[in-house]
Amino acid sequence: MTRYFPVETSVLYSAAWFVPFDDFARRVQTAGVATGLDRYDPDRDAWEPQDTQAIRTPSAAIAYPELGRRAGPDARPERYRVRFEAVGYQALYPADGEPFDAALGGVEFVAHPYDDTRPPAVLSEPRLVRLLPSVAFPYGPGVRTVYGVVRAAGTGTPVANALVEARGTTTPDLAAWHERTLTDPRGAFRLALRWEGERVPGPPAQQVFHLQATERPGRTGSLDVRLPAGRDRRHVIEVAGPDRQREQ
Repeated sequence: MTRYFPVETSVLYSAAWFVPFDDFARRVQTAGVATGLDRYDPDRDAWEPQDTQAIRTPSAAIAYPELGRRAGPDARPERYRVRFEAVGYQALYPADGEPFDAALGGVEFVAHPYDDTRPPAVLSEPRLVRLLPSVAFPYGPGVRTVYGVVRAAGTGTPVANALVEARGTTTPDLAAWHERTLTDPRGAFRLALRWEGERVPGPPAQQVFHLQATERPGRTGSLDVRLPAGRDRRHVIEVAGPDRQREQ
């Protein structure tokens, strides 16, 4: 992984632009973020680490201005991916609106060839990369969290990098809220629940939160968590395909 190198001049062209975004604090974050670049080798069907260093532009975007700079009529587009690391975070690699898949290992893009006389065939645009709180995220005092593990139904195998999320609305203004995190290599998660859940009359009075875990399209699981009763309990969410879910 390499840290960003700041530049004082504008970057005229880059094969990819990235803006790291702290999904919990809802703000752009570049400090403490590192990246690694891989190039796809079609002959080996594998990703190969590259030494190309990213730079940070004056507008806080991450760019690769020299990637794809190749002369000659035989130059072809090349496929790359960028991996993001930051202490206490895990990167959510699908873009907003794209289906989630835990198998994604970075943000993929294509570097089109260009030179001093021939511009690239496709111009790139900045891409927001969301950084989600990990199990080790330093939540502040008073932030309510729940923890547990995501595993495969039937086998009990931990599901790494699964997306765990909860949604709801506040009362009385009905503002929508959305909390999410990613599991670690052991399938463990810790999810913040800062907002109000569905109220359940007592005694004792409780709030219900609907958690959903996604491994990839068609493989999901869900679990209802009641607070405060379930706050210190280890919650288990099992993911399965549609057929398995209908059996349960």
